[in-house]
Amino acid sequence: MIKNFCLKTKRLEILPQSLDYLDSTHAYASDRENMRFMIFLPNDSIDETVNFLLGAEAQWKSEKPSDLECAIFCKGEHVGGINLELLDDGSAEIGWCLAKSAQGNGYAVEAARALIEWAVKSLGIKKFIAHCDSENIPSWKTMEKLGMKRVSCYGDRYNKLNPMEERQEFLYELLSTAASWYCK
Repeated sequence: MIKNFCLKTKRLEILPQSLDYLDSTHAYASDRENMRFMIFLPNDSIDETVNFLLGAEAQWKSEKPSDLECAIFCKGEHVGGINLELLDDGSAEIGWCLAKSAQGNGYAVEAARALIEWAVKSLGIKKFIAHCDSENIPSWKTMEKLGMKRVSCYGDRYNKLNPMEERQEFLYELLSTAASWYCK
């Protein structure tokens, strides 16, 4: 169990996702246009968001969580989410989504850097991966700002809004030792 998790950056606060943030999470997670490149989003109902948040809370309370869903706040406003999934090989997958109103401010980069630094120091993670739809330019640009390198592009991606349309997916990778912004 990870107790008292809270990351603070210059502008952001990152907290465990919970039902306390149901309305604000559902607002961005159900935005069909904003979530068009996502595999599991948009949420079609409030029940989907409730189930997601209940699962997130259960992970945070478990003895050995493997899927850390976090809420991102800026000046007290819930502006998005960021996730760290701990993989069996000792690496971690990171991903994020922001409310449309919060995009273009560098929040995803700032939150990801904080979460990566925490994961390196607290969990000993040395390798991070991230995936995105090849047309999700803001997402892969965020990965590149983090110092992640594109290691592959392949098909077999199906986004929730178009489950019959095969898409291309980028895979990015970051070794903590290669992150120029990360100081040990």
